[in-house]
Amino acid sequence: MKAPRSLRATLLIGILVPIAVFIVINSVSLYRQSRIAATTAYDRTLLASAKTIGEQLDVRGFDAEAQLRSTVPYSALEAFEADTQSRLFYRVSTLDGKLVTGFAELPPWHGRIPARPPYAALVDFYDGQFRERPVRVAVLLQPVVSNEGRAMAVVQVAETLELRETLARKLLIDMLWRQLLLLAVVAGVTVLVVQRATQPVRALGKAIEARADDDLSPIDAPDAPRELRPLVDATTSVMGRLQHLLDHQKRFVRDSAHQLRTPLAVLKAQVQSAQRGDVSPEEALEEIRLTTERATQLANQMLSLAKVEQLRQQPESVVLDFAQVLRGIVLDLSPLMAEKALDVGIETAPVPIHAHQWMLAELSRNLLHNAIKHSPEGGRLDIDLHPRREADAQWANLTITDEGPGISAELRSRLFAPFAAGDVAKGSGLGLAICKEIVLALGGSLSLDNRPGAKGLVATVRLPLHQAGGQ
Repeated sequence: MKAPRSLRATLLIGILVPIAVFIVINSVSLYRQSRIAATTAYDRTLLASAKTIGEQLDVRGFDAEAQLRSTVPYSALEAFEADTQSRLFYRVSTLDGKLVTGFAELPPWHGRIPARPPYAALVDFYDGQFRERPVRVAVLLQPVVSNEGRAMAVVQVAETLELRETLARKLLIDMLWRQLLLLAVVAGVTVLVVQRATQPVRALGKAIEARADDDLSPIDAPDAPRELRPLVDATTSVMGRLQHLLDHQKRFVRDSAHQLRTPLAVLKAQVQSAQRGDVSPEEALEEIRLTTERATQLANQMLSLAKVEQLRQQPESVVLDFAQVLRGIVLDLSPLMAEKALDVGIETAPVPIHAHQWMLAELSRNLLHNAIKHSPEGGRLDIDLHPRREADAQWANLTITDEGPGISAELRSRLFAPFAAGDVAKGSGLGLAICKEIVLALGGSLSLDNRPGAKGLVATVRLPLHQAGGQ
């Protein structure tokens, strides 16, 4: 698997590559502009040379009969040669190409004057070859007028390109080292800034790595940049959930060890008593059966309590009809109701709940089992489940009413605490604790109240209804 790119590398590449591309494009553009400026300057020198030659021309005769004469020696052009690297050549001719003076082997001009020449003169510039060397040529159409005649002369001045190429190389080298220096400065500054900007990330990583294995306390990073706050908050939230799971696991292991030790010790004592013959075999087996049933019930309820926490951490997008689940549990517990000859009344309406199947079933089973256990022989047991709207919210409202003894004020203070059984001989005290955890996990509420003016207990559960089209 390919290793992910580091944050520093991503920032450096994301910043330096566009800057480098921009510098390259800018360098090419500046180099081209410099070449154009240098060419324009040298062309102006060629034009000056052509004008100097044109000013030294004389004419006799008019138009077709005109005869041009040149009085300028070649030595007069030496003043326009910038150094010994380049050479100047010239040619003066008539419009029809007849040579007047200069280098005869310089090819005659056959071009056209631009519609908008760059200078206030009839001039054209072009690149060509002369004596197997590349040259830059300026062509000037020079009117020649004297007292004895009038004509149009074509003055060509050619310059070899050594000086221009030397200047171009110098411009290129100067441009390159300046741009490379600029790129180096930008890269250095960028590295320093990125290093400084990512320092809090490295410091935070080292601080978390230096923690003890069991340290899941909130991360204290007041100096972290705003961009890191979502990561810090999310990490703190995850660590808080992990701490909650660990605390729940420790509490479960502690309670399991404490609660299972007692029935196992009782079972061991009963077996030893039976072996000694202290009680009859039938009585010993009955005691062992009752102890085993209580231990089994305790183990199952403790596993149920642990499963509630597990499902709390694993949201499941399932919509169930609470009424169908409740009626299924009532059917399962009907033998217990028949054993006590209870008068059971049940009324339900469809109520969609977003929950786990096991949670709704376990909640219904524990509440109904608790009501059946405390109901007197032939007592009344009412079960009602309907939707209800309260304060712009819709709830599934479940009430289970029995005719049992109710709850005392002393027991109410610890009613939903684990192992807070009203009758230790008949229960483990985990049923209501399981119900409370399930209701909290589903975002609802659970209350147990004595019936006003009559014996019995009313268990009320409120769970949020699933909204059609909701998320």
